[in-house]
Amino acid sequence: MAESRQFVTFFLAGEEHALPVERVLEVLALGRITRVPTTPPWIRGVANVRGSVLPVVDVAVKLGLPPTEMGARSSIVVVESEAFGERLRLGVVVESVAQVIEIAAEMLEPPPSFGTRIRVEYLTGMARVGDGYVLLFDLEHALSAEELQAAATVEEPAAEAGASEETPA
Repeated sequence: MAESRQFVTFFLAGEEHALPVERVLEVLALGRITRVPTTPPWIRGVANVRGSVLPVVDVAVKLGLPPTEMGARSSIVVVESEAFGERLRLGVVVESVAQVIEIAAEMLEPPPSFGTRIRVEYLTGMARVGDGYVLLFDLEHALSAEELQAAATVEEPAAEAGASEETPA
């Protein structure tokens, strides 16, 4: 029997994507995100998660797409990544989280050469799920090691710095 893996699926730029479940630490309801001055636009800001600062990124903006629309089902997917041998924790804003699925090795196909809003080099492949396909997202190619480290080291601005907070729509 072929080996299978579990993936968490989510919507980004209107398409269903997936990350290996072992990379996802948790899924949070979208709460307050504090914008940090002088950070790139793809760094949405920071969120307070149980007393710790969590950097939050909008991968859609980083990939040249419009910012992720915030709605009732929007979430922050907390992922663990690695840059320069260091484990980093950051949040990724998504339109919604869909499901946890099991994908058998024989269901995997190479990434499509056309037809996705995200460039093919940011995908590790795709898998047929039901009547459609789920795109397997490659966070380390979407964000370089330097960008991952920059996002992970963003700190909450001091209140007197005048940072604004945004709340979900």
